[in-house]
Amino acid sequence: MRYCKGVSMSEFKDVCVYVEQRRGVIQEASLQLLGEGRRLADKLNVSLMAFMVGYNIDGIVNEPVYYGADKVVYVDDEMCRYYNVEVYTQVLAELVLKYKPEIFLVAGTKYGRELAPSIAARLETGITADCTGFDIDENRNLVQIRPPFGGRVLAYIITPTRRPQIATARPNVFPTPRRNVKRNGEVVRESIAIRKPKLELVEFRESVDKELPIEKAEVIVAIGRGISRSDYQLAYELCRIFTSSTVGCSRPLVDQGLMPRSKQVGQTGKTVRPKLYIAIGISGAVQHIAGMKDSKYVIAINKDPNAEIFKFCDFGIVGDYREVIPKLIEVFGRKH
Repeated sequence: MRYCKGVSMSEFKDVCVYVEQRRGVIQEASLQLLGEGRRLADKLNVSLMAFMVGYNIDGIVNEPVYYGADKVVYVDDEMCRYYNVEVYTQVLAELVLKYKPEIFLVAGTKYGRELAPSIAARLETGITADCTGFDIDENRNLVQIRPPFGGRVLAYIITPTRRPQIATARPNVFPTPRRNVKRNGEVVRESIAIRKPKLELVEFRESVDKELPIEKAEVIVAIGRGISRSDYQLAYELCRIFTSSTVGCSRPLVDQGLMPRSKQVGQTGKTVRPKLYIAIGISGAVQHIAGMKDSKYVIAINKDPNAEIFKFCDFGIVGDYREVIPKLIEVFGRKH
């Protein structure tokens, strides 16, 4: 296996996005990143490529073109049926070595957060994780923007001496571009001799959680430490009034084992952009705000009039949630 170390930086060109698919379904976060990749490619005056890996994915390999890619390179192999970090690292690292993109972007999904640093280590290049913005400086370096220290400041990071420049981006920080089936692009199938991985998949079990993922909901009713566990059903009752809605939570409830991690909103959870975000008993820590600040409208309910959450809401209600929620159910129920 060769590495990028020692390869002239002048050999690297173009922007590339890894388009993640799971069981034949392209992840929304990858489509969002294609839109940002298109913007960066246009700024550099280069092409936008997309890499795809999987098994029996011929039917979806044109999709990245419809969302902005000029070229799609994919590997379709039975060993790639299910995600395996060793297999996917080998495949994508070899594609990077062959096509030499100067920028390689990966959506920060649960798989992407593991895969991207593994590829960076294999190629001996740098990586910046959980970016919320990108730009290009005067030397064609990718400026990777991310919020450290709980979002109190922004860090601007570059990788000036290695290529490719690898970064992951938080889902839902970029809008999904409009799908245009009239776009044309090149599609190339590659074959790679995949080594048998040390990690072996013993069994695959599909999640039994049938609730709408929080990142796809138009309305999120989020609960925090300020609401008693015995009153969680109030949040679900409020949630049921709306279509395309679900319940989310702050990190302390996940840490205490009261809610699944898939429901966590915040810097260490998921970034959401619903039309309506109802925060119940959430204090408003900067880590939580980082995950919901792009909501169109925010309603906050808290008995503490000095709670930080009131600085980030459109409508604030100071009071006991046990009294407030039933009234909201009554009001919103009449409108639905």
